[in-house]
Amino acid sequence: MNILKFFTAGSVDDGKSTLIGRMLYDTGSILADQLEALQSSNRKNDDGTIDLAILTDGLRAEREQGITIDVAYKYFQTDKRKFIIADTPGHIQYTRNMVTGASTARLAIILIDARNGVVEQTIRHSYLVSLLGIKHIVVCINKMDMVDYSETVFTAITEKYRALAAQLNLNDVNFIPVSALKGDNVVQKSERMVWYEGQSLLHFLETVEIEANDDARLSRFPVQWVIRPQTDELHDYRGYAGRIAAGTFRVNDRVTVLPGGSSSVISKIEMFDQQPQEAHAGQSVTIHLEDDIDISRGDLIVNAANQPLQSKMIEADLCWMDARALDTSLTYFLQHNSKLTRCKISEIIYKVDINTLEKHSSDEFKLNDIGRVVIKTADELPFDLYDESRENGAAILVDSRNNLTVGAVMFRAAVA
Repeated sequence: MNILKFFTAGSVDDGKSTLIGRMLYDTGSILADQLEALQSSNRKNDDGTIDLAILTDGLRAEREQGITIDVAYKYFQTDKRKFIIADTPGHIQYTRNMVTGASTARLAIILIDARNGVVEQTIRHSYLVSLLGIKHIVVCINKMDMVDYSETVFTAITEKYRALAAQLNLNDVNFIPVSALKGDNVVQKSERMVWYEGQSLLHFLETVEIEANDDARLSRFPVQWVIRPQTDELHDYRGYAGRIAAGTFRVNDRVTVLPGGSSSVISKIEMFDQQPQEAHAGQSVTIHLEDDIDISRGDLIVNAANQPLQSKMIEADLCWMDARALDTSLTYFLQHNSKLTRCKISEIIYKVDINTLEKHSSDEFKLNDIGRVVIKTADELPFDLYDESRENGAAILVDSRNNLTVGAVMFRAAVA
C-alpha cells in the first residue's frame, strides 16, 4: 500500500482544519479518547455540532484563536492508500511554516471560500505550490452550504482560478465543491449538488496517480555513513550507508562518486538482513562497490550515464525563514542532503511580491521573503535542478552562529 503525502492551504477561516477533521471523522480515523475530548469540548459550531477543527489545532493559541499557526501532521488510511496530511497555516505571517509543510508533499489541496472566491491569499498559496514543484492540485471550493450549493458560483470560481493556474504553469488542477462543515463531497458524494458529476475528495485522493520517483537515469544516493568494521570476521567489509534520494540502483550498475569523479560498479546491495538486486527511492540501504574508493559522508553516488551539475556558483530560489534579515556579508552553512559546506549569498537577483507575483530588485531579505539569489559555496556541489529532482535540487541554509535553519533553497541553474 503506497503513501500519499499532501498538504492543505487556504486563507484564514477557509476551513482547512475543519476539512481535515471531517475527513478523519467520517473515515473513522479518530481514537476513542480523541472522540471523547471532542464531544466534551466547549468549542461548538453555531448549530451545536462538534467543531472538527480541534483535531488539528494542537497549540493552545490555535484553539483559543481558531486559526492555524504551525504545521500539524495527521495520519490515516483507507483500504486503498495511506495518507500523511500537513495542515499548514494560511496567513502570510506563517509563510515559512507553509513552505516547510509543503516541501515533501506530492499533492496540494487549496481551499477557496465559495463566498469570497479567488483572493490575494489564493494567489500567494498557488505561487508557493508552483515554486515548490507540486504537480497535482485539488481546488476545494468550500462552504458551498453558504451559497445554497450554487453551480453558478462554483463555475465562476473555477474559471477565474484556471486563468491563475495557466499564469503559474499549474497543469493538473481538479475542482471539487465541498462543505467541510456539513460533509458534502468530502468522504461521500453529496446529494445536494447533483449537478456535480465528479468524485468526492477522498475518492479522488485514493485514486489519483502519483508518479513514482524511480527513474534510473536520475539515481542519487547521498552517503551518510561509511561502514568499515575492521574486525576479524569482517576484515574486508566496506559499505556505504544512506537513504536513496531518487531513482533506482541495481547490482552491476555502473556508478560515479561525486565530487571526486571515481567510477565503479555496484557489487551488492544490503537492506536489513536481505540482499535485493535493486533498491528504490526512499529506501535505506548499504551499497557495496567492486573497487575501493575514497568515499566519505557527504559524497554522492550517481548513475554514471546521467550525472548532475557541479558548480560553486548556483542560482536558486530562496525562502527566508529567520526573524533576522539575510546578511550578505555573513558566511552560512548550506546543507544539501548529507553534504555540509560553507557558503555566501553573493547576489540578490530579485524578490517576489507573492501577492501580486511581481518581481522587483531588492538589497534585503526579511522573514517570509521569497526571491532569486546567487549562492557561492566553498566546495563544488553536485546538484540537479529542482524542476528535475526535488530531492537533489533542494537544500537548507543554516546560520553558522547558532545552527538555526534560516532559509529553504531550490536550485534553478549553475552559474558559469
